[in-house]
Parts: sequence; C-alpha cells; structure tokens
Amino acid sequence: MITIDQYNFQGKRALVRVDFNVPLNSNFEITDDTRIKAAVPTIKKILNDGGSVILMSHLGRPKGGPEEKYSLKHLIQPLEDIFQTQVMFSRDSIGAEAVEMANALQPGEILLLENLRFHKEEESGNQIFAEKLSLLGDVYVNDAFGTAHRAHASTSIVADYFPHDKVCGSVMQAELENAQKVLSYADRPYTAIMGGAKISDKILVIEQLLDRVDNLIIGGGMSYTFAKAQGGHIGNSLLEADKMDLTLELMKKAEEKGVKVYLPTDSIIADAFNNDANTDVVASHAIPDGWMGLDIGPESQAEFAEVIKNSKTILWNGPMGVFEMPNFANGTKAIAEAVVEATKNGAYSLIGGGDSAAAVAQMGHTHDVSYVSTGGGALLEYMEGKQLPGVLALQLEETPLT
Repeated sequence: MITIDQYNFQGKRALVRVDFNVPLNSNFEITDDTRIKAAVPTIKKILNDGGSVILMSHLGRPKGGPEEKYSLKHLIQPLEDIFQTQVMFSRDSIGAEAVEMANALQPGEILLLENLRFHKEEESGNQIFAEKLSLLGDVYVNDAFGTAHRAHASTSIVADYFPHDKVCGSVMQAELENAQKVLSYADRPYTAIMGGAKISDKILVIEQLLDRVDNLIIGGGMSYTFAKAQGGHIGNSLLEADKMDLTLELMKKAEEKGVKVYLPTDSIIADAFNNDANTDVVASHAIPDGWMGLDIGPESQAEFAEVIKNSKTILWNGPMGVFEMPNFANGTKAIAEAVVEATKNGAYSLIGGGDSAAAVAQMGHTHDVSYVSTGGGALLEYMEGKQLPGVLALQLEETPLT
C-alpha cells in the first residue's frame, strides 16, 4: 500500500475520495466540520507537491437523484475559507463538464464534484460509473475511512483503474494504524468500554475483544438486556429479548478467558423519555414498571472510572446514556473525564467514532485523548475482523496485505 507521504503528486491530477458527509442545518450551514478538517493534510500535501485535486464525496442519503439539501455546492464556501483559494464546482460527478473541468486544472487548483450518490450506480458499485470517475484523474487517493466498509464505485471499484497509482490518504492511514494499536499492540491493563443502545450492534466486536482485553465495561441501553437476562427487573428500559441468551453466553466466555466484565450496578431512571421527566436513582436490576434507565448511576460512574484510570490501553465505543439530554449525560461525561485522566497519565485511548466521538467533542475533550476515529461503522467492522473493500482496493498486487 502506498501512503500519502510516499507519493509525489507534482503535475498530477489527484482524484480524492473524501468523507464530506457533514451535518447541515436548515440554512445549509455546516454544524460539525470535523470530517472536512480531517482531510486537510491529504489535500494540502497534494497541492504543496504541485498537484491538483478533484474532490469526490457523498452527502446524506438522496433518494433516486439530485436533491438541493444534499448538494455539495453548500461546501464550496467553507472549503474556500479553509484553503484560501477558489474551489471550482462541477454540477455532476461524471460526464463532459466534469471531464473538461478536471482536464483544465492547473497545479494548486481544486475541483469539487457534485454528490456521488445522485447516481444510484455509486452505491451499487457499478463498473461503468467507476470507469467514468477514473477519467478525471491521474492518481486515485482514498481518504474516506468512514466509507471504507462499503464496496461502492468511488471507494473500491474505481481503484482498479489506477493499478500503480492508488494512494492511502492520511486519514485512512491514521485510522488503520490506530485501530491496529488496540487490536495487536495494546499495553495492559487493556479496557474496552462498550455503550450505546443495542447489544446486536456490538456482538461481533465484543467477541473479538474477549481475546484481547482485561476489562470489559458495558453501559448504555444495551446493559439492560444483560440485567434482564440475569433475572433483573428493568421496567420500560431498552430490551432486546432475543439477545438475552447471547448476553449470558458472552458473560460465560469472558469468565473462561479471564476477562472481568463490569455492568452498571445503579441507573438514573426516568418516567418518560424526556429531559424534564421525573428521575430517580435505583439499582439497575430493580427498575420499577413505568420507568426506564437512561444513564448509569453515580456508583457505576465511580466504579467504571476507577477501572479506566488504572488502564494502559482504552477503547471506547458508545455512550453510557442518552447524553444528548443534559440530565442523562453525567455517566458519559464521567467516562470521558476518566479516559482523559488516564491519557494524561500515559494510557493510549481510542474513541471509536459515532456517538462516542460526538460526546467527546461536545464535552471539549477531542484533543485530550489519543485518537478520535471518524470511522464509526467502518471501525467496528474492521475490529470485527472483516476486510474492508476500501482498504483492500488500495493494496498493490505485488505487495502483501498490510
């Protein structure tokens, strides 16, 4: 695999797959530009080498064609502000206009293509669509780790048309290197923190981690399926009844492998899914009917924090509660603060994308941990042991997989 620093882009038109799937408000203004900022080093490297850049990305989930709210033209001004240069825009990602604009690019210039998903062929991995994209550049760069688990035209198929000129961007490289730190090179004690709503989303990751970690902390909505399976009463809390037997199997496997599992002993409960609902603190296995657990309680916060602070490697994926509501954010906040403290004391911490990354950012701790993944689903699949199409596509035939 060729990394961004190993390739000289002088005089080259670089077709760069970025992940600019950013949230926009009703005025089409970006509310979180983390993904755009992440791609800046790759783009600047190409421009500084004397190359030109053709940026391609998806935005949202358009249904069957162009939609104003999903147009990448809304990103032109923010990109011009970042790079302090004009960003040209093609109203389609393929076709005569795109080819003409790409061919006319001079070193140092940037062309942004319209949303790839305005063509259904993008998501279906259509070969002809990928070939049309390939006409735009001399070298292909994939810096969109967040979409690497999808075998889409722009993330894997197009790479076939650049057999010797396909490059791993800086975001992609950093994501893979940091994932490997927690998969293969972790210092001990190693603690994984799994939260979020559903155990079904994390089963495969947890099973992989049981062979690697010393401690497994489970919080969030998924913890109530564990509590119910162990005979607890969970009121109206989230439950995946069909996964109860599985949680008992996971607990048994953990015990056999010497992994210590920590489940919440207490919960912040509410009588409605609302920030202004009535609340109480009760044992997690004794939640009354009509009430639901929406956060881990103070006892669990303290126990979990102690485990985290004594760890040398920490992987965190998924919040401890409904952190979007201030009254149910304290558990996630306590975990974040413990991870930050452990990091300051020399631990390596990887925040695994999605809601965990959003929570860390919301609490102002993005730069206080070792690495925050932009990957989400892609990171989870990589940690499940799956081969990601977007990563495989960057492998050169004459080199072994890295």
